[in-house]
Amino acid sequence: MATTRRSTKRAPSRGRSKSKGPKEKASAKDEAKSPVSKPVSKSTPESKGPRAAMSGSAVKKDESKRSKILTRVWYGALMVIGFLAVMYAGHFYVCLLVALLEVLLFRELVKVRYNTYINTIEETIPLFRTTQWMWFAVAIFYTYGDFVNSVMQNSEDLHSAVVNYKAGPIHALFSFGLYSTTFVLTVVTLQRDYIKFQLNQLCWTLCVLCLTVGQLKYIMHNIFNGFFWFVFPVLLVVINDIMAYVCGMTCGKKFITRPFLKLSPNKTWEGFIGGGIFTIIFGWFLAEFLSGFTWMTCPISIPTLWSPVLECEEDAIFKEAISTLPEQFFDMIPNQLVRFIPGVIEFCENGGAIAPCISGTPHHHHHFELQARVLPVQLHAIMLGLFASVVAPFGGFMASGIKRAYNIKDFDSVIPGHGGVMDRMDCQFLMALCTWVHYNAFVKLATVSVGKILYLFKMLPEGEQAEFLAKAAEYVR
Repeated sequence: MATTRRSTKRAPSRGRSKSKGPKEKASAKDEAKSPVSKPVSKSTPESKGPRAAMSGSAVKKDESKRSKILTRVWYGALMVIGFLAVMYAGHFYVCLLVALLEVLLFRELVKVRYNTYINTIEETIPLFRTTQWMWFAVAIFYTYGDFVNSVMQNSEDLHSAVVNYKAGPIHALFSFGLYSTTFVLTVVTLQRDYIKFQLNQLCWTLCVLCLTVGQLKYIMHNIFNGFFWFVFPVLLVVINDIMAYVCGMTCGKKFITRPFLKLSPNKTWEGFIGGGIFTIIFGWFLAEFLSGFTWMTCPISIPTLWSPVLECEEDAIFKEAISTLPEQFFDMIPNQLVRFIPGVIEFCENGGAIAPCISGTPHHHHHFELQARVLPVQLHAIMLGLFASVVAPFGGFMASGIKRAYNIKDFDSVIPGHGGVMDRMDCQFLMALCTWVHYNAFVKLATVSVGKILYLFKMLPEGEQAEFLAKAAEYVR
């Protein structure tokens, strides 16, 4: 029986492509080689240079960084121009600027905790912001009322107003009344369930007042003692800030890998040391430059709305003088090195007499001296420069600690690219206070003047006035 064999060939499926013949393969190769088949890439400026290897996100980040730097530089220049314009307007407007800055500083610092606990405060604590600003008003009224009183006492033309209207006692009375009112209101608004939180807030408010009003109280005295004592410390802090940043960026952690401060991980020893060295060098020449302008060196007694050209007898501190470096300074340096310092004179002892050494004669070394013609204020500039480099930056570290504690980047955004006023003024508080202390300790006792002594004389009873005159006559003899 014959059997039929079925064909084993399968029909080609629709999904599969047929194998290409030799002609088709050749045409495919030619098509691949053809330039038309390649995608045309458009060359853009971003595709060339260092950005060619960057991803899209990296390019955006780079552009954002450049934009931030330009914004920072632009608004920094505007701040400098504005500061110079206010200074040109006169002492009165500089005092107004300082008062405005104190208001903004207090607002930014108390707002830190207010924003953190806003839900608790708004729902449960009455008059919270009112009591905070009342404490600020008490501090400002007492501090600057006392300053105005002091200015009036130092000016003979205003003695009659102070004596006749009893400005001093009235100011003290109103200050105490305002303090008592604020104290009572603070206690009345305490809530039983939130008393611990409210006391913490009160302590923070008083701490902020110490940081701002307390430390900036004497900045007005610096302005009246002469613009030099206001401008020079401000510029020292600015120079230190810039040079510490530059030295940190260029040399940071290349010589000292140990962290400078855990509170601010980006700060480096190289930036801290380099900023200090450059600050002292710049301060030396900056003091000499500013001393050439009477607008900077002349003190004032009463500010006017439009300040005229200032003329005064130049203080000896701004006049060139021969200064002798203490001989103890050279005791710390080997004698062989001291002899190479230009201008150093070696003194020798010969037969009990001390005179400059003469080469070729037997002598016994006694000490070294260095005399130089400098402005005395330049020596003060070194001391202030050291403080601006070593101590003042810790005001900035304190501000960094506050921002870290409350997880904020900047205190505010009133200055684009820079943040808030506190972000720019954090190192200026200590510097202003140091300048006032230095001025009274080493330059001149500003708390005593002829005008103030005359005012106190007028306040004495007639019998004590006669006694004072008699004792003054004995003292003159």
